[in-house]
Amino acid sequence: QVQVVESGGGLVQAGGSLRLSCAASGSISRINVMGWYRQAPGKQRELVGTITSGGSTNYADSVKGRFTISRDNAKNTVYLQMNNLKPEDTAVYYCKASRAVFTYWGQGTQVTVSS
Repeated sequence: QVQVVESGGGLVQAGGSLRLSCAASGSISRINVMGWYRQAPGKQRELVGTITSGGSTNYADSVKGRFTISRDNAKNTVYLQMNNLKPEDTAVYYCKASRAVFTYWGQGTQVTVSS
């Protein structure tokens, strides 16, 4: 079993920055991909980006050049650095850990960007 906990959300003005954290605990040794997703009100959950155990990253086109995913293996933590935030980035942001055929979601953290 893997537990995933997000933190770092909040309210920020357009153009500002936030850094989200995703801490994983439990049976994390075979986690191969961790990803960030978001869900805005009335919309489906969408992929923001992923990072593999080897550090390879992938981003949605809407956040490329503004968001960066990194990981600290010693702390079992993945980060989402969000710069130049826009009102359309407002959503609940979720972290997902993937291990073999299993996926584990966090409870989400709210990010609100005011114009």
